[in-house]
Amino acid sequence: MTTTDGKAADGRAEDGTATGGTATVRVDLGARSYDILIGPGLIARAGRLIADRLPGRPLLVLTDATVAGHHLRPLLDGLAAAGAAVAEPLVVPAGEATKEMGRLSEVMDGLLARGIERRSVLVALGGGVVGDLGGFAAAIALRGIDFVQVPTTLLAQVDSSVGGKTGVNSRHGKNLIGAFHQPRLVLADTAALDTLPRRELLAGYAEVVKYGMIDRPDFFDWLEAHGPAVLDGDAAARAHAIRVSCEAKAAIVAADETESGLRELLNLGHSFGHALEAEAGYGSALLHGEAVAIGMVMAFDLSVRMGLCPAADARRLRDHLAAAGLPVTAAPLRAALPGGDWSPARLLAHMAKDKKVKDGRLTFILARGIGRAFRCRDVAQADVAAVLAESLAG
Repeated sequence: MTTTDGKAADGRAEDGTATGGTATVRVDLGARSYDILIGPGLIARAGRLIADRLPGRPLLVLTDATVAGHHLRPLLDGLAAAGAAVAEPLVVPAGEATKEMGRLSEVMDGLLARGIERRSVLVALGGGVVGDLGGFAAAIALRGIDFVQVPTTLLAQVDSSVGGKTGVNSRHGKNLIGAFHQPRLVLADTAALDTLPRRELLAGYAEVVKYGMIDRPDFFDWLEAHGPAVLDGDAAARAHAIRVSCEAKAAIVAADETESGLRELLNLGHSFGHALEAEAGYGSALLHGEAVAIGMVMAFDLSVRMGLCPAADARRLRDHLAAAGLPVTAAPLRAALPGGDWSPARLLAHMAKDKKVKDGRLTFILARGIGRAFRCRDVAQADVAAVLAESLAG
């Protein structure tokens, strides 16, 4: 259930946007349930919010160099004001390249050097890279310590900070090394989004759109009307988009925590997107959300090719993403990074290493229309190759 300042969250404006305050979305996992708090000023209030739920616990903070410049001092000041015992923060380089085994080893050494104990709590302050890396470090340190997610990007607030997927990348593929380890609390400070470059906001917006595509067509209708407000900084619109996204993910995670079935729907666009990220070298040339945007378009195009989805719905998705400023084909990426192979065969080889492969076959998330995503393992490779070729050609 969602609440706003402790009251039922149905007191919103007629367009569905939140009227203000802090909203709470509960991830219902029995004894491991936790809250996602959504609202402005949560970084500064993190000390009291953590102390209320995890009193008297020693804390460690992991962040990256970019986020530290914006948010580390307010976080540390709030933790100190709450009387928390905080070790020297761990600061890693920003960027997807940080999410790898060598950096994980450095983080583990740093945690152990700071004298962590089983009661210690790791606070992951940053985007998806810091959250995934910190969550995995927490999962394996002393065979598991608690951690708190403080996501500072739109993508992390609506996706990677929720649901307990943690891990790092390998040269064999994205997120192939990791563990399910749920946070004890998620603090999504909506004011932190004001520090993001437009490109980072857009990358997160792709994940917001994904929830409408999976099973919330009314949400996609709302995004078609209010998406520009979300991207342009309207506080109420942003809070509403984040809340609905978190509600959507929380419901799926509660039903299928370890991705044995239903949770696979959250991978809409990701099989294609991860292949693009792998060929791009996990660098700044392609952000994860940009890859997901292209991947969702390809998933809908594949659904149309297979006679499953109306072409008009695929056009709606493509037009909305393009109007927002997101890439919808792989052609510009291919042109910007000519050193890669960028052939359908090469991308298919990357897809064959995806963690969703079962018995040698990849599970695709396809759609019968907007808000009607489903899992499918009966997909002809020729159809996938054709869709890849079309996207590469632009």
